[in-house]
Amino acid sequence: MSHRVFPPDLSPPATSRFRQAIQNQEFLITAEVMPPKGGNPAHMLEMAALLQGRVHAINITDGSRAVLRMSSLAASVLLKQQGLEPICQMACRDRNAIGLQADLMGAQALGIQNILALTGDPIKAGDHPTARSVFELESVRLLRLVAKLNNGLDFNDKPLPDGATSLLVGGAIDPQCKSWSGLQRRFERKLEAGAQFFQSQLISDFERLEKFMDQIAAGSGKPILAGIFLLKSAKNAQFINRNVPGVEIPQAIIDRLEAAANPLDEGVQIAAEQVQMARQLCQGVHLMAVKREDLIPQILDRAGVAAVA
Repeated sequence: MSHRVFPPDLSPPATSRFRQAIQNQEFLITAEVMPPKGGNPAHMLEMAALLQGRVHAINITDGSRAVLRMSSLAASVLLKQQGLEPICQMACRDRNAIGLQADLMGAQALGIQNILALTGDPIKAGDHPTARSVFELESVRLLRLVAKLNNGLDFNDKPLPDGATSLLVGGAIDPQCKSWSGLQRRFERKLEAGAQFFQSQLISDFERLEKFMDQIAAGSGKPILAGIFLLKSAKNAQFINRNVPGVEIPQAIIDRLEAAANPLDEGVQIAAEQVQMARQLCQGVHLMAVKREDLIPQILDRAGVAAVA
């Protein structure tokens, strides 16, 4: 019995909506959704579906805070199957150069075009503190690795016989880093390594963000997305101040949350105001509303941000 062999589709993948928005210099909107802690993606998909038409892409975390969750690549494919555009985070903590390349080539084959290159949080921060870290690469070297794959070469500069990738890769930045020279050096290294966009950590000091935009990011030609975090209560804000290095939620914000009759609604309002501030300073926002992704459209409505075409 003979079997027909169908030729592969060699046409280039359609340009992603996120890549197109960067090229069009639109104000970029992304949001973070965590993969499930288990094999059932229903809740993740439900939360992500609420963001349809409101964001350019949905950022899928990769073992954030070293806490076990579903593979970011698998979760990204599930989102894509629902017509949603993912940004697949890829961290260096859990994979060596072979594993990272395998997943990046797999992402290409599965139509996942957007990658956020991260070093990864330390193992001891998470729920498997005795697990072994890898860290063969860190974020700058991962960015360089993606550039090689996009040029048809592997980590060892050997040609890829089955075709180059065409991945859009970004890097993370922290404008509130205490070392200004260190921040500038890191940004320049990621720029040189091929980062096409930058996503910031949670921003609580917008004067510092403005200084970063004026003195470091100016002239880079790459979009910066300011990290906006939904604070749910004064207790939540105080927890972040204690446990997230480099972040200091201003006391005035904590007082507003504490005095509010409905702290969560006040948190939505604060996030909306921060989106408006970021809009005056940079080219986009990355919204983080842990376990309340359903409130992101409301934040954008209050900030006067229209739906994404």
